[in-house]
Amino acid sequence: MVRYVRIVKDDGPLRARLEELAAERRRFGFRRLAVLLRRDGLVVNIKRVLRIYREANLQVRKRVRRRVALGRGTPAPMVSRLNQRWSLDFVHDSLSCGRRIRTLNVVDDFSRECLAIEVDTSLPGGRVVRTLDAIAGVRGLPETIVLDNGTELTSLAMLCWARDRRVRLHFIQPGKPTQNAYIESFNGRFRDECLNEHDFLTLTEARATIEEWRLDYNASRPHRALQNRTPEEFVRELQTTAPLHLSVA
Repeated sequence: MVRYVRIVKDDGPLRARLEELAAERRRFGFRRLAVLLRRDGLVVNIKRVLRIYREANLQVRKRVRRRVALGRGTPAPMVSRLNQRWSLDFVHDSLSCGRRIRTLNVVDDFSRECLAIEVDTSLPGGRVVRTLDAIAGVRGLPETIVLDNGTELTSLAMLCWARDRRVRLHFIQPGKPTQNAYIESFNGRFRDECLNEHDFLTLTEARATIEEWRLDYNASRPHRALQNRTPEEFVRELQTTAPLHLSVA
């Protein structure tokens, strides 16, 4: 007769890391925490994560009133090369009929290039990662992406994308937009020079007008931070002096 002998695993290190992640991401459930564990290189079954999650009483509680979560880590360091860090954010606007639209803006913090402006009425997490993959197909992946804590950006689609491509996600503290200053500065120019200057009748017109403005922004608009060069001029000068850095990790 063959008898099964249960092998008791030591859950101590896994539980400690799970509690640490849950303290950092207080609104993450066990599935998202499991993704973060796998990003740390821990090969663990989702059922085991759920068991330890329940034993440690880490379930996300329903909020009585909205509170700002603190302790999101130190701000990202200064950048010194292309694709070292991207920033992204959403901007809201509306068509002339009153229908709401959103734009997903992506900027390279070093060259100040606007890498993409995705325009639609809805931009869920899956759409965000497809946009990032389209950019990466042209210029490679970034090392870090700075973003806020919106539901689209903390979704499983976004976390799995970053894990699979080894891209670090740096989440700013809620209510601290200055921690994502590059994209906030770009959003101000985008609203002042494009959105406030046009009255879009249709979504197609909005996409065409915004893309035309993006191309002009990269090719013709001088930046004081780049010694009054355009982003494209700045990148061309980098290409002539050193190979373009397209590191992934």
